[in-house]
Amino acid sequence: QVQLVESGGGLVQAGGSLRLSCVASGRTFSSYAMGWFRQAPGKEREFVAGISWRGFSTTYSDSIQGRFTISRDNAKNTVYLQMNSLKSEDTAVYYCATAASKWPPRRGNDYDYWGQGTQVTVSS
Repeated sequence: QVQLVESGGGLVQAGGSLRLSCVASGRTFSSYAMGWFRQAPGKEREFVAGISWRGFSTTYSDSIQGRFTISRDNAKNTVYLQMNSLKSEDTAVYYCATAASKWPPRRGNDYDYWGQGTQVTVSS
């Protein structure tokens, strides 16, 4: 059974930083792309960032481009999201997900397993 467990969320002031982690089990982690999504209250889930199976290719949403960095450590079955220069509009529940492909799609429907989410709250 595939499990994804996120951690690292919390309360931070605007302009601050957080690093989210997501540990995967139950699947050959290094064979699949990973992604981060977020959902704010009253809004639809949106794509944040994706990374290919070996970490050589990344893709980001325009809203976070240049502020967030996705990375992975296949030896630790872990994907990270480094978030800098946080804004109040970044407040959301952040989810990691694994795709049944090597290259990261941007649509949530192309991911087949999801974590439970971690809350990020940015105070202004």
